[in-house]
This record gives sequence, C-alpha cells and structure tokens, in this order.
Amino acid sequence: MKIIIHGGFFSESSQSMETKIAKQNALRHIISLSYDYLMTHSALETVAFAVEQLENDILFNAGIGSQIQSDGKIRMSASIMDGVSIKFSGVINIENVKNPIRVAEKLFNTEDRVLGGEGATKFAYANNFDFFNPEIPQRRKEYEAKLGSRSLGTVGCVALDSNGNIAAATSTGGKGFEVPGRISDSATAAGNYANQFCGVSCTGIGEDIVSAAVATKIVTRVTDGFSIEKSFEKTFAELKAIDGFAGAIAIDNKGTIFHLDSHPSMVYASFDGTTVDVFQ
Repeated sequence: MKIIIHGGFFSESSQSMETKIAKQNALRHIISLSYDYLMTHSALETVAFAVEQLENDILFNAGIGSQIQSDGKIRMSASIMDGVSIKFSGVINIENVKNPIRVAEKLFNTEDRVLGGEGATKFAYANNFDFFNPEIPQRRKEYEAKLGSRSLGTVGCVALDSNGNIAAATSTGGKGFEVPGRISDSATAAGNYANQFCGVSCTGIGEDIVSAAVATKIVTRVTDGFSIEKSFEKTFAELKAIDGFAGAIAIDNKGTIFHLDSHPSMVYASFDGTTVDVFQ
C-alpha cells in the first residue's frame, strides 16, 4: 500500500517560513491519517478521504479557503478516477459546498458523471450536501485589496491499495481573480487520471496542464511500458517546450512513488508504510 498527496506550490516570496512549517506539519498529519484509512479501505475511498482532509485545511487552496474569482464569488472544481473501472467523475465551478471532492465522488455511480456550474451545485443540494460558504477572511482581504495574487494551491492524492488497485483525486479553489466560467485542469483527465498501471494528480497552471495533457500522457506512457521516471521525463520535456508550469504526483502498479515539478516548490508528502517523505 502506498499513498502520495500534494498541496500545490509554495511561494517563497509571498509566504513565510512559519507558513511553510505549518504546511509541512499539516501534510505530515494528513498523509499519516490517510495511510491509516487506506489500511482498511480501497484506493478509491482513500483518495476521496485524503482530498477531503486537504479541502478542510485553510492552508490549502481547495474547499475552505478557496480563491475568489474576479466577480467576488468562489467556484471550485474537483474530480476522482478509479484505475480499475476507468471511471471518472467531477464537478466544475461548483459553489457553496464544503467538500467538492465528495460531490464528485457522489457522481461516480450516476449516468452523467461530470457536472458544471449551477447544475453541479443543484445536484449537491439535491443529494443532501449542505449550503456552505468556503470563504475565509484572508481571501476577502486579498480580493478587496486587489492583490491579484495567483494561487497554485490545487490539492490531490494518488493511492495504491492492498489489492493493487490505483485511484487519483484532485481538487482546486481556482487561481484567484480569474474570469467567471474559466475551467481548470483539476476536473479533467489532463489533471487527474488513473488506470490499472498508474495514477497521476497535477497542480500548477491549468491551461498549461491541459495543453500538455500531463496526467493522461504520463499514465499512457507507463501503460505502454515506459518506466514512471521516463514517463515523467518525456512529458515534462514536452511541457517545457511550451514553457509550462506544473507539478505532478504519481504511483504505478509496482508501487513506485514519484513526483516532479517544473518549478521546484511543489508541496507534497508520501508514505510507503515505513517512511514519510515531506517537502522541505
């Protein structure tokens, strides 16, 4: 059993050492909690659980504490994919719910598995998800001050369970100050993908990740016989060719945990049952 999570990118220029330490501690806690959960649950159940914990922590830009868009509203996206059934479900630009990943999970066994905007929000309320305002005072201050900061704080998880099954989940609160209606990579196969050979969750600039089809390419290359390292190397070389900004975490069916970023500041933690590895 293996698990890896990420919390987006850490900006040394805009975030203090105190914040960095807080994120390290939060990731260490969440990875341990999620690995314990994985011991008695499937990979699919675990990635939803882990991303829910990340959404509930205001240090990360997903769920509670999501970024505010240019019209003053918060819209979130999340997706989940099962490597066994090759089923994908997600929500795009959902509003006023606490955990978008749980709504995405709820869609998993429905016929229409990816919903956006008002339709996603209505589905959530019709399925007993409560109204919840994910805004925190810090985000409102940033918005009112027109700081225009761009957060690359997508969160995600990839897990390999005791049966050898892989799943991936990703959630985001957006980049902040974006045009309403903008769609990120997080609820697409470019940013979140898994099959029986590999699972990948991405973070970074959504447009770059979609343009390079990062998650899908990595998984496809592993499926075709590339090592996970070579799959990342080739995909990130293609990302570099378009000056793309992204990071990705992955686990293959051999239990290899891997991560890489185009700009070395991705926030991640992994646990293989023996050693916890947290970004430094």
